[in-house]
Amino acid sequence: MAERDLQTLLKGLKVHLHGGVWRFVSMPAPLPDAIMGFKEREGWTSITEALATTPAEQQFVWLELTVYSDLNAVGFLAAVSAALAAAKIPCNAVAAYHHDHIFVPAEKAEEAIGVIEALSRP
Repeated sequence: MAERDLQTLLKGLKVHLHGGVWRFVSMPAPLPDAIMGFKEREGWTSITEALATTPAEQQFVWLELTVYSDLNAVGFLAAVSAALAAAKIPCNAVAAYHHDHIFVPAEKAEEAIGVIEALSRP
């Protein structure tokens, strides 16, 4: 069952690192190999695997927050993004039906996981 209570969400917080390196692109139409996409006024934002030619500053790792968060939970992503901001780690968040997903620069993966999982410790 989806959880709404912030303290319960943080207490159960674990991170799953998906394999691969990812990039965000904006195109007129969604890319067929996208793992996620969103239609904006300017075009489709698609998240796809990074290419060999993708610049390092556009390479991200995909961190899934494995706690089952309710879409009406308040403050969960704010707590995660605030902790990452305090550690000077940029993040891009995507809320999906069962879980929230965070994309951080590839070179910051291990540090970001440590920062996020520290939120579950008293």
